[in-house]
Amino acid sequence: MIHPVILSGGSGSRLWPMSRAGYPKQFLPLHGQGETTMLQDTVKRASGEGFADPLLVCNEAHRFIIAEQMRQIGITPSDILLEPVGRNTAPAVAAAALRLSEHGPEALMLVMPSDHVILNEPAFRQAVSRAAVAAAEGALVTFGITPTAPETGYGYIQQGRAWGREAEGIHEVERFVEKPDQETARQYLESGDYVWNSGIFLFQAGAYLQALEQFQPEILAAVRKAVTHSTQDMTFCRLDSEAFSESPSDSIDYAVMEHTDQAAVVPVDMGWNDLGAWSSLWEIEARDEQGNATKGDVLLHDTRNSYVHSTHAMVALAGVEDVIVVATDDAVLVADRRKAQDVKKIVDRLKVEGRDEHNLHTTVHRPWGSYRGIDLGDRYQVKRITVKPGEKLSLQMHYHRAEHWIVVRGTALVTVGDEQRLLRENESTYIPMGETHRLENPGKVPLQLIEVQSGSYLGEDDIVRFEDGYGR
Repeated sequence: MIHPVILSGGSGSRLWPMSRAGYPKQFLPLHGQGETTMLQDTVKRASGEGFADPLLVCNEAHRFIIAEQMRQIGITPSDILLEPVGRNTAPAVAAAALRLSEHGPEALMLVMPSDHVILNEPAFRQAVSRAAVAAAEGALVTFGITPTAPETGYGYIQQGRAWGREAEGIHEVERFVEKPDQETARQYLESGDYVWNSGIFLFQAGAYLQALEQFQPEILAAVRKAVTHSTQDMTFCRLDSEAFSESPSDSIDYAVMEHTDQAAVVPVDMGWNDLGAWSSLWEIEARDEQGNATKGDVLLHDTRNSYVHSTHAMVALAGVEDVIVVATDDAVLVADRRKAQDVKKIVDRLKVEGRDEHNLHTTVHRPWGSYRGIDLGDRYQVKRITVKPGEKLSLQMHYHRAEHWIVVRGTALVTVGDEQRLLRENESTYIPMGETHRLENPGKVPLQLIEVQSGSYLGEDDIVRFEDGYGR
């Protein structure tokens, strides 16, 4: 039995404005025309016969998003580990290995980032089966992607001799090499000895922990302490913050794989892409006769070799080529397709200028549902709030604002002070400033309402919670 371990800690800043820190790319349906997200696709490709329930590692802010996305595809994780701080992949996988070693040190872990695209899933599964042969013998296996071009944006792995006598299609790792320049990448491609480093691994929990003990004992000691003193919060496992923060920050490659003599690589051509920029999506999506890939309401005229993605309004292009255009309801990105990596510089500038567009969308997801900003002005703000059936917001109050709620769909159970009342469609209520209140959805359909806030300060931090079912 193979235990999928899904790492969901990235922010995907090069895919702004769709990907943002509060709702990064792994939670979005970026590839294809379907509605499943990259996280959901990752979990589904490692499910079914031969696979155990997945273990996911994420930060606290994303825990309810992950739980909801797993519920949507009918998968119950074996565990969701919450990292109090980011410490790169080596500590995250150590925490997963310590939890999975409860099944025995020989438990096989398939470690995968949550934000990769794999177009050929049969090839992926065949590679996993091959890797399991060497992993069962104690190898620390990584997956090497058969290169198709002299790519300078990936690290490379040089393949050595065959691993063992029975492990067909598996090689010892001769060495790991950093992202090369163009000429070096061309030489790697021509030699046939090098593969791209995918960041996907398969090994026994005990073998990984043993290697970590040998090469990075400080990481293992800190993470072991964090797991020992972890606490259970609903369906989540909270790693001890103080202990986990003591761990050095390092990747699996640097901490273990570059030092061990048990590293093996399985070369595979499985349509892999790490979606590191919008140009990557242009490369893998279906394109028209003019070389354009589009998603959403898009109109093109005399446009070539471009990627256009709109989530709301119609977007029209005329007389351009080699461009990236991505439009959300609060931001529009226009970039040269050949300089798509520079989008990260835009995100960095947004942070420096103290703007919030790098962090949250206008639609903000919460464990009880979501809200979307509709209008914002001097001393007022309008939101559309959606509450899932059976869910409720915290019992709370605000010092600086009053609120007016108008139900447009479903039924609301409203608490204001010591009184409760049911509100149906087209009914409303008023919550004075400083009054304790709560909103619930007792019905079977999503509750939608319009909230009008008024007051001197309308920030989300003006919330005093008296009771909350989500541990906030």
